[in-house]
Amino acid sequence: MRLREFFSEEAINLDLESGTKDDVLKELVGLLKLDDKAEQTLVKMLKRRETLGSTGIGQNIAIPHCRALAVNRLRVAFGRKPQGLDFNAIDGKPVHYFFLIVAPPLEVSNQYLPVLGKIAQFAKEPDVPGTLAKLSSAQEFLKLLEDKNI
Repeated sequence: MRLREFFSEEAINLDLESGTKDDVLKELVGLLKLDDKAEQTLVKMLKRRETLGSTGIGQNIAIPHCRALAVNRLRVAFGRKPQGLDFNAIDGKPVHYFFLIVAPPLEVSNQYLPVLGKIAQFAKEPDVPGTLAKLSSAQEFLKLLEDKNI
């Protein structure tokens, strides 16, 4: 299993516009192109997850994630906010890079936690935040995932 398999160009936005945590979650969920009801459910579940503790893992990276019936398979999206956003990250720094993961409550393939782990592993590589800052297209993001081979 490779991270690249889960990402598609349509679910990558290198210039998020939102100015608040809740709005960024909505914008990220919007990248998945679901119906309104599913989007509302996911945003609600993601907000609830954030109340347990921020998914801002440090190094300007957040991995908002949840399980919900609103999706029938694991879905991921990536968003970048160049100017950063206060996301209550564990290191207190603004978040620039958002990796969204949503999955159904029960998934046969059970990829939710492995994908979450792989994204965290990818994000913690020393050169990744700097490389993410320089990306100019979704294709470059996908190539980075391929090059890292995680």
